[in-house]
Amino acid sequence: MTGPEGTRAARRAGSRPDAAAELGQTVYDVARDLRRDVAEVRLPLPVDGAAEAEASRDRLLAQLDEHLLPRLKELSSPAVVVVAGSTGAGKSTLYNSLLGEEISEAGVLRPTTREPVLAFNPADVDVIAEGPVTRLSRVVHHPGVPRGTALLDAPDLDSFLQQNRSTAQQLLEAADLWLFVTTAARYGDALPWQALERATERGAAVAMVLNRVPKETLTTVRGDLLQRLRDHGMTDVPLFVVPDVGPHEGLLDPVVVAPVRRWLSMLAGPDRSRAVIVRTLKGALGALPAWVTSLADAVETQGEAAAVLRRTVEHELPGAEKLARDAVAAGVVAGASVEARWRELSGTARVDRVKVKGDRARSTRRAGRARGAALEGLREEVTGAATRTLVASGARVEERLRAVLVGRGAPPGGAAVAPDAAARAAAREESVPATVRAWDERADAVVADLLAAGDTRERAEAAAKAFDRRGLGTLLLAAAAGSDDAARLLERVLGAAADEPTAVLREDLADRAAAVVQAEVQAVLDRLAAPDLTDDAASGLRVRLAELRRMT
Repeated sequence: MTGPEGTRAARRAGSRPDAAAELGQTVYDVARDLRRDVAEVRLPLPVDGAAEAEASRDRLLAQLDEHLLPRLKELSSPAVVVVAGSTGAGKSTLYNSLLGEEISEAGVLRPTTREPVLAFNPADVDVIAEGPVTRLSRVVHHPGVPRGTALLDAPDLDSFLQQNRSTAQQLLEAADLWLFVTTAARYGDALPWQALERATERGAAVAMVLNRVPKETLTTVRGDLLQRLRDHGMTDVPLFVVPDVGPHEGLLDPVVVAPVRRWLSMLAGPDRSRAVIVRTLKGALGALPAWVTSLADAVETQGEAAAVLRRTVEHELPGAEKLARDAVAAGVVAGASVEARWRELSGTARVDRVKVKGDRARSTRRAGRARGAALEGLREEVTGAATRTLVASGARVEERLRAVLVGRGAPPGGAAVAPDAAARAAAREESVPATVRAWDERADAVVADLLAAGDTRERAEAAAKAFDRRGLGTLLLAAAAGSDDAARLLERVLGAAADEPTAVLREDLADRAAAVVQAEVQAVLDRLAAPDLTDDAASGLRVRLAELRRMT
């Protein structure tokens, strides 16, 4: 800590700002930037290791929020020693005995410790910093606490109340030193070792109290526990043994807890307690690179999985586009509904009974307008059939994408980006009618081009007179959709001039069908284009990692 804040901290501590200089504002800035980048990490693909990495990310955030950042910001605050353990380990009784007074509730009812208690020496009142510990705890001024330290009685780690367990974990993350209490009957349980491994993982200083040890087994139990500590690489963990004093109420005999009290006294004083703080901070900072490396690797694994998924999805596009285009080219759009409407118009409006003389249609404008009006029903049928065809093409692609992303042999993580059937159906229902309307409007433009062409103008004008301009466009749409009846009528009235506009409209519809297919594929690709799945998604973490390695 440098600047005015560091100077004030040094003045309050009554010593030179050596710790602040050692773990100063530069380290705080790096930790703050790291916290920002870690909080932004998202692991959306359920690939191997993703769940574990998310849990690790959450723990890293807790470590930064609950301990590192508050502690780096206020190094002069007393070292927080948390007394933690499992239900019935006797930690509250030990806590009270260390203080020589009933401060934290103790008894046979479980859970006993419902409210965390933080006790510190009244002489340290000016240097106690507000933070996670003070917010979560009942704060007590007590002269039995050695100066430069603060004793924290936490709820049971295995409390049957979820809130108690969560609070206990928060307080552990915020502590500078863990005083873990277990018993001769329970030291072999998984909980003590999980807690100790967690402390080691984040570089916290740890001490252990083996409570309620029968005298006849004291040597054996102590030796076994020391061996277990060595096996876990914890040879430097102080171990205090409290003998079993039998059924009792109230405080333990001062002689019983004297070794623990002497040890706490050794930590007393601004300089020595700050040494504990700095040691734990260095341990925590030293543990960060491995933690961040693991998280960055998980982010990069997400990117690699996303690349495989992109290739899988993109591989489906050419075949799906070809299938959609071929369907339009084969005339499948003009199915039974179009044929039925044509037969109706042929029988009632006699639209196909136009006279042709000398290669030109012969009709009055009045009759042409009547035919054009009658052909509106055919136009609606053709555009409706085109809409259904394009919707079906999109649905087929959606089903195929779901199969390759979720079915047997699918790449890891595919389920997270597979199309959502309801969402895609709604998207098609909105977009496809609009694209078919654009195709419908294109027909009127094609008719205008046909009437403007010099070599076909007279014949086209005669056809437009016989069917009305819009009716002529309807016939072109029907022929492009695959209606043989419409194509034969156009051939009668336009001859070879009908081929090009029909082909133009058919190709236009094929392009639109391909676009519908592309939209289905793009919807998945868009999900895979999330910033969390890019090749450089872990770059921020890698920068922070380089900064941490320069400092540790």
